[in-house]
Amino acid sequence: MATLAFSSALFFSSPSTTNKFLHPTYSIVSSSPRLSHSSPLSSSLTIFPTFLSKPLSTTSRSFSVCSLSVKASAAEKKKVLIVNTNSGGHAVIGFYFAKELLGSGHEVTILTVGDESSDKMKKPPFNRFSEIVSGGGKTVWGDPSDVGKVLGGAAFDVVLDNNGKDLDAVKPVADWAKSSGVKQFLFISSAGIYKSTDEPPHVEGDAVKADASHVGVEKYIAEVFDSWAIFRPQYMTGSGNNKDCEEWFFDRIVRDRPLPIPGSGMQLANITHVRDLSSMLTLAVENPEAASGNIFNCVSDRAVTLDGIAKLCAQAAGRPVNIVHYDPKTIGKDAKKAFPFRNMHFYAEPRAAKEILGWQASTNLPEDLKERFDEYIKIGRDKKEMKFELDDKILESLKVPVAV
Repeated sequence: MATLAFSSALFFSSPSTTNKFLHPTYSIVSSSPRLSHSSPLSSSLTIFPTFLSKPLSTTSRSFSVCSLSVKASAAEKKKVLIVNTNSGGHAVIGFYFAKELLGSGHEVTILTVGDESSDKMKKPPFNRFSEIVSGGGKTVWGDPSDVGKVLGGAAFDVVLDNNGKDLDAVKPVADWAKSSGVKQFLFISSAGIYKSTDEPPHVEGDAVKADASHVGVEKYIAEVFDSWAIFRPQYMTGSGNNKDCEEWFFDRIVRDRPLPIPGSGMQLANITHVRDLSSMLTLAVENPEAASGNIFNCVSDRAVTLDGIAKLCAQAAGRPVNIVHYDPKTIGKDAKKAFPFRNMHFYAEPRAAKEILGWQASTNLPEDLKERFDEYIKIGRDKKEMKFELDDKILESLKVPVAV
């Protein structure tokens, strides 16, 4: 039977951190730089990073987001290359990072996979790349596997790979960066590589899935570069994001439809404004010695329940919300296809970034969702004809009426 949810939007803040941070190094050594996906052991093998106790400097400066607006001096100015994906939710990271670096006085080139004439470039954030150019940055398109040829011999101090998800995609960029004398290599990984835990949230150093392709990339980067850092994001929000997460809620709320949420609705998630990701990355560029050799959960420091997301989206829209819970197994529906968030606790904390980089979160989910809803209305999506066939099947099985 369907149940209506009356729980409040719950937020959880991360606890204060200790004076020392555990510095991760991979304890599994392989003669090959890549973990084999075909190995019969890959499904059961777990990687646990080894840790070295690394005291933090008691004189380290505490940074704030506003401090990043200070222009870099000539001695601090870096030449940064961003290798950016041409699709998916991570694409917006490169866009924000480029703008933040430019605002801090650095030189930026963003290499986007594919062709500038592609239909993908007509969508956010790519249709806003003129903002990067007007800020003094360069935009180029091409194949990252031939990055040297695409860039025509240009030299860089820092490279961020925000494209590859496996070693086949990242290795050509990493090898070129190493041979070209790049001083620092950064990689956008994923918090999705953590193994499920009975003790959320995920923190840096928790066990990861050995068969996750990002793990092989992380290991290779740690072996090849002297100065490197890994960033593991989760769900993101922010202007220019082209992955329909909050839109899933808005689409139903503005049409007075029930919101079918799997499970109890009390599952914890972490949604971070992309400006927080870009500020963390910028701190790593400006503090390479501190960032070097570290893995950072690239997330906000607050969690929200799935029901809470629905309620906050309704609040942003100024509309009522009708939440309906269901058990995917009972009704025989795949929650992965029906809902944009994982049907489980998926919540990480940014402990390393706070301790090592002095990073501070600025995400304010109620305000950020209001910004997203304003854009939603601006593009006319609330008037667009939509079908909710999977929703209708779920609601029908629960005997929940849907107004036509």
